[in-house]
Amino acid sequence: MGLTQCDAPIYEALRKFKRMRVVPFDVPGHKRGRGNMELTEFLGEDCLSVDVNSMKPLDNLCHPVSVIKDAEMLAAQAFGAENAFFMVGGTTSAVQSMIMYACKGGDKIIMPRNVHRSAINALILCDAVPVYVNPEVNNQLGIALGMSVEQVEKAIKENPDAKAILVNNPTYYGICSDLKRITELAHAHGMLVLVDEAHGTHFYFGENFPITAMKAGADIASVSMHKSGGSLTQSSFLIMGKNVNSDYMRQIINLTQTTSASYLLLSSLDISRKRLALGGREIFEQTVEMAEYARSEINAIGGYYAYSKELVNGDSIYDFDVSKLSVYTLPIGLAGIEVYDLLRDEYDIQIEFGDIGNILAYISVGDRKRDIERLISALSEIKRRFGKTETGMLTQEYINPIVAETPRKAFYADKESLPLEESAGRICSEFVMCYPPGIPILAPGELITPEIIGYIKYAKEKGCSMTGTEDINIERLNVLR
Repeated sequence: MGLTQCDAPIYEALRKFKRMRVVPFDVPGHKRGRGNMELTEFLGEDCLSVDVNSMKPLDNLCHPVSVIKDAEMLAAQAFGAENAFFMVGGTTSAVQSMIMYACKGGDKIIMPRNVHRSAINALILCDAVPVYVNPEVNNQLGIALGMSVEQVEKAIKENPDAKAILVNNPTYYGICSDLKRITELAHAHGMLVLVDEAHGTHFYFGENFPITAMKAGADIASVSMHKSGGSLTQSSFLIMGKNVNSDYMRQIINLTQTTSASYLLLSSLDISRKRLALGGREIFEQTVEMAEYARSEINAIGGYYAYSKELVNGDSIYDFDVSKLSVYTLPIGLAGIEVYDLLRDEYDIQIEFGDIGNILAYISVGDRKRDIERLISALSEIKRRFGKTETGMLTQEYINPIVAETPRKAFYADKESLPLEESAGRICSEFVMCYPPGIPILAPGELITPEIIGYIKYAKEKGCSMTGTEDINIERLNVLR
């Protein structure tokens, strides 16, 4: 009898393996938890008993022939893809694999500049040359938007030799590009379409969401199952259309992916895929209901602006993910990161991120109505207790960079360290970013300008978590000699 979405082959194989009570003379050395009792007490015996090594009954992620292969087939079916790979290095490794599949050294790839750092890291690894399409910016909210079709068309005409186009869909804030038209344009010019769909797992299983990468005809997509899909942190899927050589893709993945894949992560992907395939419509209907309720209540407070589909303009905001609760905070005189810190420090509420002008609260099926009420109430109190008039606030969330060198060349070039204030006019050889969302303010090969230095200092002052530089305090930058 054939497998169906009711099956979870990896999970079932692990359950069967547990019943066998096999004596372990293999790794991991904790031997089902017996060798590390403090860890076993903390994580639980059930958890440690399935933290096992690859073996014949459990298959091997590097070269699957049985249960993992079956689980991958079920995942591909669930996502409407030709093939799917289980990724245990997060969506970072999925993004890097799809870029390394599409591009070799010197190949061009068209991409928006507001990509996650993993995409630029991939360029450093494979020496591809980025052709950046600077996204349009919503000047009120200060956020980067999607890719405009016109700009993509212009980039294709100017770079007909580019191998691929990478699209963020949706962005962290919930904004979607016209993925179908971009895909048609790219394919008409012989280019692959790669989609960073880290924040779009639910598009595949819910109703009335923006179009998925696979439905739009894209070639490869990386999907963070652990974000809105319920699997364990660091577990993701890489899904592919029919024109992708999946055997070669596995070789690319195996260049960087671990040979000791965690069965905790693999089984969480398997179980979560089954759950969403069987009940995703109801799960995400409930999620959207909570997000819509929170949005209307937050907008009723006054000052805050929880935005939604009213932003849609048919191009750079082609669609909006209504499950995202993105809130603009500057009208109450507080930067997003300040609201983020107040929610955690004063109200014991941990949201996804705060940047200069916005916060994002990630709503999922794991939330409860009373938690939503608590968030709304806390935001109301923050406005009353800490709100100020909107003066002297930096509004620009995204600054168009000036690219002077390829990321790889700049990253490996001879460099020197300069104080931040003295680095204007020089070419940066490292990343500077607020994390999350992990979109670089500066990437290797970009010109450091006074505006960017001002932004970095302001973000630090407001309490943004800055990462990427060799100097942990971000007081100095590495620049090309």
